[in-house]
Amino acid sequence: MLHLSQTIRTLQQNQRPILSLYLTAGFPEIHATAELLRLLDQNGADLIELGLPFSDPLADGPTIQRSSQRALQNGMTTLKVLEIARVIAPQIQTPIILMGYFNPIFKFGLKEFIAAAAQAKVRGLIIPDLPPEESLTLRELALQSGLSLVYLISPNTSPQRIQLIDELTTSFIYAVSVTGVTGARAQLAARVEDFLKRLRGQVRHPVLVGFGVASGDDAAQLAQHCEGVIVGSALLNIIEKNWGRPEGEQAIAQFARKLRQALDEKIS
Repeated sequence: MLHLSQTIRTLQQNQRPILSLYLTAGFPEIHATAELLRLLDQNGADLIELGLPFSDPLADGPTIQRSSQRALQNGMTTLKVLEIARVIAPQIQTPIILMGYFNPIFKFGLKEFIAAAAQAKVRGLIIPDLPPEESLTLRELALQSGLSLVYLISPNTSPQRIQLIDELTTSFIYAVSVTGVTGARAQLAARVEDFLKRLRGQVRHPVLVGFGVASGDDAAQLAQHCEGVIVGSALLNIIEKNWGRPEGEQAIAQFARKLRQALDEKIS
């Protein structure tokens, strides 16, 4: 069984709502990435999505766009992201999933990228702009190296494509809560719960929901209708405001712990 699939199964068996946290590699500083990976690992994350910064992040809102631009200005590259993962993955318990766009991976070389990711102990890949119909080559390479390829489903995904994605999935499905770009929102769309209920009736794999999860209350509310949540922009906002301050790491850790506590209280 794939490592990521086993992790998801164990969390489900323990009835633990899954908390996946997104971090842009190289933001706000190059050296911050390793420290933040350790910090999230120690404060409630079940999965960590490590973002490959890209100059044209089509699916991302202003927060992740800004973090990617800053990371690129800091000199972050795909190779450096893989090197950070290689060093840190053995030091933490939380599986690392790389999230990025297809262009840098294609430029790196599919076989070379998968080999490097596997050597770095990365456990999965999320590539928002790679259609499932065009993912089969990369998926096969990933599976041969023990990596899971995670697919996204949005509220307007057709039933036929949902079925295809469910068939291709080996770990979990990433449910996009809204039709739009990433970003923390003051209020979740009213139809999100209906979408999640409908989706869970169509797929056999666990569902994690992201895009717009900004607080513990959001996380607890949505986790009633899926297996877990993904938090990105809200965490990056906290990092941006607090990194480098005397008690900045404490504030970041506290935000992660509050998300974890809200999810745990959901089942208590």
